[in-house]
Amino acid sequence: MPSDIDISAKTEVLLEALPYFQRFAGSTFVVKFGGSFMDTDDARRRVATDLVFLAAVGIRVVVVHGGGKAITRAMQDAKLEAVFRNGMRVTDAATVAIVEKTLNHEINADICDHINALGGKASQVFGQSVLQCQKLMLDDNGTPVDIGFVGDVTGVDATAIEQQLQLGAIPVVSPVGSDASGQFYNTNADVAAAHIAVALQARRLVFLCDVPGLLKDPKDPSTLISTLPVAEVAPLKSTGVISSGMQPKVDSAAKAITNGVHRVHFIDGRLPHSILLEIFTDKGIGTEIVQH
Repeated sequence: MPSDIDISAKTEVLLEALPYFQRFAGSTFVVKFGGSFMDTDDARRRVATDLVFLAAVGIRVVVVHGGGKAITRAMQDAKLEAVFRNGMRVTDAATVAIVEKTLNHEINADICDHINALGGKASQVFGQSVLQCQKLMLDDNGTPVDIGFVGDVTGVDATAIEQQLQLGAIPVVSPVGSDASGQFYNTNADVAAAHIAVALQARRLVFLCDVPGLLKDPKDPSTLISTLPVAEVAPLKSTGVISSGMQPKVDSAAKAITNGVHRVHFIDGRLPHSILLEIFTDKGIGTEIVQH
């Protein structure tokens, strides 16, 4: 028999969440699922639980996933060496074929399986059907460098995503883009998630990370920045508070905010049920970037 204290604590949690359930019902949330933690089956199951929960309370959930480590492993199995320049994967024809297979037919399918196993209704959306891109040339100190089939997202045809949302599904989108000729490209999943959030005019864009959020001191979790106006992003980048590892995420977040997304969240995906704790509690647990 649970104690009165246990019952009271559980009741308070539910009552704290109630206004958020009411406020967000019918809203669109885009969740970027990536980071090293996503390689474990347990982490995928935990995140899938949160996604199914969001959908169950009436939120329209879209998932955009990464998969860099899985791609590197698949390349090793194929006896291909992973080469990076300025943190970007050099992607030749053989590599982009592995990228497409790994992201679409392995990681995407596995995330969908976890969602469906928990009673959700996931739908695979291959990125090349929605992400329009052009070849990205790496800028190496002012010199353009060709790094192969790496794409810069230029637009989103959100028709397939919207159709699945209207059917009550959770679309799971891979970061594979295509150009006007139908050529596939490897794209940055953070950038892809931000473009999709803007195209859908999402209320929230959530980045699951390997860190607690944005920290003033990367070595001190107590320096977490809970709320950050988008105008303060540039000064934090100039002082090095926003490091190179977080920069693509933060830049994507800033663009999303200035193009109609209400708020962007950076939360620690390693923490069990971090999405629910960030969205449905008064204090939250990560960093949110806001317009003002």
